Amino acid sequence: MSGEAAMESSPGAVGPAQLVLTASIARRYYVDGRSKVEIADEFRLSRFKVARLLDQARSSGLVRIEISHPGAIDLDLSARLQEALGLRRAIVVDTPEVDDPALRTQLGKAAADLLSEIVTAEDVLGLAWARAVTAMTEQLTSLAPVPVVQLTGALTRPDVEANSVELVRHTARLSGGPAYLFYAPLVVPDAATARALRQQPEVAEAIGHFDSVSKAVVGLGSWSAGQSTLYDAMDPKACVQLEKGGVVADISGVFVDADGVPVHSRVTDRVIAINAEQMAKIDEVIAIPYGLAKVAAVRAAVRSGLVNGIVTHAPLAKALLNETD
Repeated sequence: MSGEAAMESSPGAVGPAQLVLTASIARRYYVDGRSKVEIADEFRLSRFKVARLLDQARSSGLVRIEISHPGAIDLDLSARLQEALGLRRAIVVDTPEVDDPALRTQLGKAAADLLSEIVTAEDVLGLAWARAVTAMTEQLTSLAPVPVVQLTGALTRPDVEANSVELVRHTARLSGGPAYLFYAPLVVPDAATARALRQQPEVAEAIGHFDSVSKAVVGLGSWSAGQSTLYDAMDPKACVQLEKGGVVADISGVFVDADGVPVHSRVTDRVIAINAEQMAKIDEVIAIPYGLAKVAAVRAAVRSGLVNGIVTHAPLAKALLNETD
């Protein structure tokens, strides 16, 4: 037996005629959209033979199926992150941006597109202040006519470009729905002051709408300097106290430990914002984290069950999946 004949008769070997036939059938099926019955009639083969050749085309690599999108969203990474963390939604943006402002703009655009897609006229939208949430509201171009509820007090700092009142008002103006907002700081010096402010009519009215919020976008910070605007706004003694209590993340004023358990202390009584119990009642809560320093914070937030949607970038998503390039 010649070497060529032996090659043709060996198990799994495919000759050129068979390759051309398989490629032609694959093109009819995957490109032209022909049915297996139509292909069988054209090539005078059985439908089972056509099915077997299509399977061989896939298994041999002759045909490769890729799910792609012309935009910046990494669909595969998004799907894997959603499944791995048990999230309702995960959007991963594949962006080369590394500086925070540019990154926030990219993530804000993706989050704005998501919000425009999922918010319906039956929803009540809650917004907490965060730089990434502000970036999202700046990118919004359309939104269903929904009430918009302020979830956190305002941070008044020189490095804060906008506050929670402004972003709620802006979003409500865009949607055409009512705005429930209040003028109060996010953090006050003591619990007595916080209690008094919560009883003010406009603050009490906004808080009264917390239970009706069905979708919310919140901030997510790692409990360390430069990784949480709330950490940076608080006095060092309070920061240390919460750190000793096991806090690794703050979700717009809700503090959680590494296991996702909310941490309550005298410091939390000074915060004028939605609390853990109220946030847990919201059907869909989306965060927009970025930066590799927030891996532990994101995991804690997801474990808490308070956050069930994430818009982030590829490096952080891969770190959450324990992947490296």
